[in-house]
Amino acid sequence: MFTNFKKAKAEIENIVINYAVGGSGLPVLLLHGYPQTHIMWHKIADQLAKKYTVVASDLRGYGDSSTPPTDENHEPYSKRASGNDQVQLMRSLGFDQFYLVGHDRGGRVGHRMALDHPDAIKKLVVLDIAPTFTMYTTTDMEFAKAYYHWFFLIQPFDIPERMIGNDPIFFLEQKFGQWGRDSSAFTKEAFGEYLRCLTPETIHASCEDYRASASIDIEHDQIDIDQENKIKCPLLCLWGEKGFVGKKYDMIAEWSKWASTVDGFGISCGHYLPEEAPEETLDAILHFLDHK
Repeated sequence: MFTNFKKAKAEIENIVINYAVGGSGLPVLLLHGYPQTHIMWHKIADQLAKKYTVVASDLRGYGDSSTPPTDENHEPYSKRASGNDQVQLMRSLGFDQFYLVGHDRGGRVGHRMALDHPDAIKKLVVLDIAPTFTMYTTTDMEFAKAYYHWFFLIQPFDIPERMIGNDPIFFLEQKFGQWGRDSSAFTKEAFGEYLRCLTPETIHASCEDYRASASIDIEHDQIDIDQENKIKCPLLCLWGEKGFVGKKYDMIAEWSKWASTVDGFGISCGHYLPEEAPEETLDAILHFLDHK
């Protein structure tokens, strides 16, 4: 995995961000989702690096990046804080502007980055997510059943931490089985990395990520709504046709509330597009990035 990539760590304002970088050309930042790491891009990163400089990083609180202390407002795990890490990482590599592809939580961080740093993000791709604000503020029984973890992970410390930590293998297998539609999509090596990185520290940090989404992140989103601030760069939303969000939400319409230019379509897979349908996902990303 990532055979032609350099692996490194960068210190960003006392936060260590783990990443891999490879290829040449215009820069593309890849941000992973929950409960994964940058390894989730292993099926498409080498191909993408034939045309672009690819940076695949671990978000704060995940993988081999730092798990900083939190506070009562969960601000250290807000998407704004996570996004600032990634902007500083790219600047440290010499990239003031770049393309961004985010899956799941990484897409939510990318959403915030495009709002907070409009001059840095040239194009944004979000994979299998509807906007956080929409999903929380329109919650119904159907959504709560399908995304129960959103409400489990935000429970007070240390209820979810202790329960997940009691059997992390079971938790990972259940999550991938629930959201994915092809169990063979997750290689033994990748699953091993996800499990290795599911430590007591990252379990707690990832819960804080979700607690932030249900509190301070919504506050930040509301400010943008009130100020009519929208994502200015072109946005592509892709979703798994066999998953939940594409059936539950009108994805183009929902993202059009947040971005000025939106395109998107479904791919025949579950939630984990880069692992379940790597060729189709790569083609869609390349087509979007390559065309003006």
